[in-house]
Amino acid sequence: MSRSAVFEASTEFFLAPVGEYLRDESVTEIMVNGWDRIYIERAGKLELTDASFADEDALIAAINNIAQWVGRTVDPSRPVLDARLPDGSRVHAILPPTARTGVYLTIRKFSRRVMNLPELVKLGSLSAATREFLEICVRLRKNILISGGTGTGKTSLLNALSAAIPEEERIVVIEDTSELRLNQRHTLYLEARAREEYGKGSTLRALFVASLRMRPDRIILGEVRAGEALDMVQSMLSGHAGSLSTIHANTARDALIRLETLSMMSDVEMPVHVARTQVASAIHLVVQIARFPEDGSRRVTQVAEVCGLGSEDKYVLRDLLVSRYHGKGKDGRLVVSLEPTGDLPTFAPDAREQGMGDMIRESQSLWTK
Repeated sequence: MSRSAVFEASTEFFLAPVGEYLRDESVTEIMVNGWDRIYIERAGKLELTDASFADEDALIAAINNIAQWVGRTVDPSRPVLDARLPDGSRVHAILPPTARTGVYLTIRKFSRRVMNLPELVKLGSLSAATREFLEICVRLRKNILISGGTGTGKTSLLNALSAAIPEEERIVVIEDTSELRLNQRHTLYLEARAREEYGKGSTLRALFVASLRMRPDRIILGEVRAGEALDMVQSMLSGHAGSLSTIHANTARDALIRLETLSMMSDVEMPVHVARTQVASAIHLVVQIARFPEDGSRRVTQVAEVCGLGSEDKYVLRDLLVSRYHGKGKDGRLVVSLEPTGDLPTFAPDAREQGMGDMIRESQSLWTK
């Protein structure tokens, strides 16, 4: 029996109390708030289950088993564990005393099925015009930042959007935890490793620097969360256009401010004005996505162009598409439309000038008056 098969069998045994939810494809997340308080997320909504582990020791044993197989240590002196299950699901665990009311375990399920843009349109996550507009922007090598809160579907949208990258390009994907699966054959995947276990050479920032030496046509950073933001921004400014990434933020403006802040977390000292100027020049579009608790839906709520800095060095954003709310339908779901504002992007002529005019069908109002 192979090592991976043994790992799979052992985790199946130790995680048996939540096994039915691990196998249930409609469940996207399992949240253990103590050995006898287990929640799941299904269709965007949280549900309290009647599942439980035998006791706290049984839950800790399951966490220790996962840690052993991934070569990590978790104990009261190192109470936080980030790992993956054999199927790729993300595991995050916190032990007492850091976890005040018991042992916490969160499992973000790994979906074997990757959604594409047409499917997201069918689900109502974005409009057909938005889909076409963003696909053309990817082909135009615009740097796009997908912004949203936890569990809003940023990674799913990034994966779907990446399909617009031409097949002949060389793509380097950099992630903290491997989730993206691109269709293009010439794709290289880099995954960060814990610094304490593997040394400094496998942090996100180190991997980003290494990727620049790999002759990439595109760099996709799964999520920007620390000092690697500066390397990403500077690579965008130095010829590596067409980059895609995600960031945690609640609005497009907040996404730029957060990217600016993360850029200053690097070991390169720079004035705030310089960091802000670089962010404003590097990012072309911010796509905001949100999850609506009312019906559990995940939707693109805003697509904004970054138009540099204005008075008082504040970011200038031009809304190209915004959500309009029309109440609830008979099925209880929100009725939301993502509509053009009437403003055109500053790069509107580029599509036709670069021979992409025949791609413009649904998004005509976003390219010409």
